[in-house]
Amino acid sequence: MIRVFAFLALIWGSTATAEVMKMAVTTSFHNSGLSDVLLPAIARDTGLEVQLLIVGTGQALRLGEAGDVDAILVHSKAAEEAFVAGGYGTHRREIMYNDFVFIGPSTDDAAIAGQGSSTEVLTAIARAEAAFVSRGDDSGTHKKERALWSDAGFDTDTLGDWYKAVGAGMGASLNTASSLNAYILADRASWLNFGNKGDLTLLFAGDPVLFNQYAYLPVNPERHPHVDSDGATTLEDWLTSDAAKELINGYAINGEKLFTFNAVQSD
Repeated sequence: MIRVFAFLALIWGSTATAEVMKMAVTTSFHNSGLSDVLLPAIARDTGLEVQLLIVGTGQALRLGEAGDVDAILVHSKAAEEAFVAGGYGTHRREIMYNDFVFIGPSTDDAAIAGQGSSTEVLTAIARAEAAFVSRGDDSGTHKKERALWSDAGFDTDTLGDWYKAVGAGMGASLNTASSLNAYILADRASWLNFGNKGDLTLLFAGDPVLFNQYAYLPVNPERHPHVDSDGATTLEDWLTSDAAKELINGYAINGEKLFTFNAVQSD
């Protein structure tokens, strides 16, 4: 039985009349606080009651493969495309994006703030053998982090004890980094909404490879006839609507925007 690390059911309106659907979402999406903004509006506008299973991208995809959810919202393009190519999802629809950022101690002992690229950042951390926290959970963020290390010429399986894979969601991993005063790769939205920053600060951002796209994938009813494909379609229509665009683009913390809507809208 698939283990779900976190489960959140947000319910509005009458449970006797509301249509219920299940969507697996990333911990970074939930940690950003955006779900608390979007779900009440979805319920109000569509009558749809969305239950969120909050997991990493890899786990979300496995839930979709098993037919345990009706749709997924994740952020790892190659894995998403493989999910659709394997017949588990009907299609992939881009919804919004933000970016990944490197967080670390304000003393910045590895001197990453002045580097020119993500490759240089990770090389500096490795040379300094500075404590680095990895989510280690097969999430979209973890997949991106491993790809960045590989691009920099490092194999994460062979790094020293300074590289700490914690097998946890974004919030828990940030907490670990805060307690260890360590470096970490995070999505900007989760970082901005994170309350236990301690001595950590945002040290590096802006490299184009840190682009972070979120996409929506309905589970294929031909493979799993029991899934709520009508509900998934209703939700997709709303997520690509002007109402969603306004809420997503307007969501900010301390005046800083967390996501940018980029769904291709229907005429």
